[in-house]
Amino acid sequence: MLDLLVLYYSRHGATRKLAEAIAEGIDATAGASARLRTVPPVSTVIEATEPDIPASGPPYVEPHDLVECAGLALGSPTRFGNMAAPLKYFLDHTGAAWFSGALSGKPACVFTSTGSLHGGQETTLLSMMIPLLHHGMLIVGLPYSEPDLMKTTSGGTPYGASHVAGSDATRAIDPVERRLAVALGRRLATIALQLAGPSSMPGAMQASSPSSIQAATQTSAAPRA
Repeated sequence: MLDLLVLYYSRHGATRKLAEAIAEGIDATAGASARLRTVPPVSTVIEATEPDIPASGPPYVEPHDLVECAGLALGSPTRFGNMAAPLKYFLDHTGAAWFSGALSGKPACVFTSTGSLHGGQETTLLSMMIPLLHHGMLIVGLPYSEPDLMKTTSGGTPYGASHVAGSDATRAIDPVERRLAVALGRRLATIALQLAGPSSMPGAMQASSPSSIQAATQTSAAPRA
């Protein structure tokens, strides 16, 4: 069973709902399982801190989540056409994973939500791709073989799943947005399984033992010649 990390920041809950739909697509793929994680908010007050455990929802992401995942779905609401500061702050502190190559060669996709239809969805999705490319990840988008891409009048792009939440963030994810998010999760999981090889495909008898996982981690952390 492959774990795929669905990592997001959500201020009012819209991006979280999109993350849950992507996780649904992952869990619906035989041989794959979604691991939902979030990041804490940041503050302009230096002394401000957040509890170690969120009051509700998934736990905060930890470095081992990046090492252990077979793929990553990364999501954020838009902030002036860019990812939100809490997610950027987390990514800025993933130098150890970058140095060890923990994410290199793994598939990744991105998703976002905005208050308005033209509120910067595509630029936000592209901004999230940049650090993933630096990590050596393989970007997975939504192909136009998904017919909903031609039907949507709200969210949904070839760069990744998206949602128009409205100016007050109360608009629910519509059926087309939801289907595209589920399809993205399923596509990410399918590609992760293909990249992992026959041993991780449904019905395979071989399983990764703790020793083999440890060896793989040590190999990825070794200095490159």
